[in-house]
Formats: sequence, structure tokens, C-alpha cells
Amino acid sequence: MAGGGGPSARAAGAGPGGGRPLIITEDPLLLDDLLRLCAAAGAEPHVHHAVPEQSGTGGDPGGGSDAGAAGARAGVGWDTAPLVLVGDDAARRVRGAPRRDGVFLVGRDLDDPFVWQRAVGIGAEEVLRLPEAENRLVDRLADVVEGAGRPALTVGVIGGSGGAGASTLACALALRAARAGERTILIDGDPLGGGMDVLLGGEGAEGLRWPDFAASRGRVGAGALEESLPELHALRVLSWDRGDRVVVPPAAMRSVVAAARRRGGVVVVDLPRRIDETVAEVLAQLDLVLLVVPGELRSVAAAGRVAAGVRMVARDVRVVVRGRCRQGLDAEAVAGLLGAPLAGEVPVEVGLPGRVAEGEPPGARGALARFCDGFWQRALGPAQGVPA
Repeated sequence: MAGGGGPSARAAGAGPGGGRPLIITEDPLLLDDLLRLCAAAGAEPHVHHAVPEQSGTGGDPGGGSDAGAAGARAGVGWDTAPLVLVGDDAARRVRGAPRRDGVFLVGRDLDDPFVWQRAVGIGAEEVLRLPEAENRLVDRLADVVEGAGRPALTVGVIGGSGGAGASTLACALALRAARAGERTILIDGDPLGGGMDVLLGGEGAEGLRWPDFAASRGRVGAGALEESLPELHALRVLSWDRGDRVVVPPAAMRSVVAAARRRGGVVVVDLPRRIDETVAEVLAQLDLVLLVVPGELRSVAAAGRVAAGVRMVARDVRVVVRGRCRQGLDAEAVAGLLGAPLAGEVPVEVGLPGRVAEGEPPGARGALARFCDGFWQRALGPAQGVPA
């Protein structure tokens, strides 16, 4: 899926200056390139020959002084544009403009030794040379279109041993986040599991599944991703279909998870215990990994091997102990043996499997719901931080 069109294109035209980048150049070839890249990102730019507040000329491509003046009156200017692309030909005209974030110096031939001086002179964050930097520039433009703000708090859940209950916990976490009013996406990262849509009673729901994204290589539009997925219990779910395909290339996994994160809110990922290259792409984007471990020595021993693989990529790994501890263990001891902080204890609910079989999603009520609510209350505080 590309990052343009559909919802992205609609967002680009929302209000004067809202989500619309500013291009400053008189180079017709460079302008053609930048307009093409804006179109690829679904962005509708404003074009000027100089800083808008300092010039009544320019306007839209092919427009005259009236268009430029109208743009300035509408509040489209150096200070208000979310992103400013300054052509190398216009760097001298831009010098003296107020310093701001989000300014890039762009050109097609920036090999001369003075280009960095010109960039410093206009306060540019970066020098982008086309065509080499086209992908980088499209990404930044698409961020503007999508209104990229704070990325989603992204939590992975992985079982330390077979039957640990990681998928159940992942479903419950996503459900409780959605019921708390968070925009929530649940991603099934385990192709050999039973399917998160099945666990939520939505295997027949309309929407895309993983095989539809297997060919994704470049940027995936965040809004388009969300709208394409089945909606179950007020959250969006990316799961597997019932076909034979069980392989998603690492590049596709990276693109899809990145798109989900850019949408904001909460992303919960159910992870398989085997850490391969594709799973590593997910782990690298997670804020926190919850390792679910039954409180018994054999499970702890198995979880140690899983934890070692996860720690090679993930930034933050914490232990959730499920069920009553045995053999002289307690939850703190289990976490200590695994060398990770304790995130909490989840009791086993005897009646939960039967309720799920009857169509009730995990976490709808009971002890599991209370654990998840407590987790999100700590994790989604004013600072949007994960609990220490």
C-alpha cells in the first residue's frame, strides 16, 4: 500500500496552511521534482519564490502576485507551514528569515563546498540532494499529511513458554486500551498462532489481513492502514487469514508496524517465541516487551532462552507472571531469575476459556481486565511514559 491518496490526500487540503508544506524556489526543474514528490506523499504544497511575508509574488505554480498575496493573507507563511523546502537557488533570498524547525535545503546538484554554509545561513535541519534523498523527503512530506504527532505507545507481548497465555494478554490489553478511549491497533505477529481475529470472534469480519501486506516495501499510509483493517470491539486488528501463506518479509513487517505507530494511541503486538529477522523488525520498534511466564521452574528456564533473544533487539523487557507461583517461587523471584523488572502478576481465570468460546473477548471483565486497566493507567499517564 502506498502512502498517498485516499485519506492522506483529503488531509492535505484541510484548511489554509494546515498540513501543507511550503516550497520556496524559482528553479523550474527542481520545482517539478518537488511537486512530483509531494504528489507521491499526498501533500498539496504552497509555492513561493521568497519568504511569503516578505513577498507578494509567487503563489501557486503558474500563479501571479494575487495568488501570492492571497496565500499570505490566508496565513500560509514561513512561520505557519509545517515543513519548508528551500531550493538551493533561493537560499540567499531566505537568509534573514526567523529561525524555525522543519526547514530543509533541497537541490539537484549540491556537491559544491559552500552548500553547508548556505544551509547554516537559513537554519536548515538537513541538506537533501535529489534524487538520492527522494525517499527521505517523501517520508517527511507524508508525516505532514498524516499530521504525525506523538507515536503510539507500542507494547509487545511474548510467551516465555508454550501455553503461557501471551495471546490472551495481548488481546485483553488491546481491548482495555480501546475501552479507555485510546485509538488502538492489535497486530498478530505470530503466523502459526490461532489468529487474533478468531480470539476476538471476528474471523469473518471484512478487512485486510497479513497476506495483503506481504508485498509492502516502502512507506505504508498510517490512516489507510487503520481504515483497511477489521474493526472488532472498537479496536483495529491485523491478523492472518485462513490460507497457507505464513511468511511476511522483514521489510513488509517494518513498514506496517511503523505505519501503525505513526497513527498514535496504542499498538499491541502478539509475538511468537522464535526470534527471526521479521520478528526482530517488530522488536526494534517496541517501547516495551512483556514476557509472560507461568510461575514454575520449567517455564522460567524456557523463558530465559526467549528473554535472551528478545534482549538482543528490544530496549525494555519486563516480566508478567501468570498464575500462582510454585516450588518456592514468588513473582519477584521469577523476575529476578530472568534478570528483568516485574511488570505485574496475572491470576489464571478458571472460567475465561469458556467465556471466550461463547464469544466474550479476553479482558471483558474479571481479574485480567483489572490487571490491564492498572497497566494502562500507569503507562498512559500525563507523560505518556511506561511505568518504571
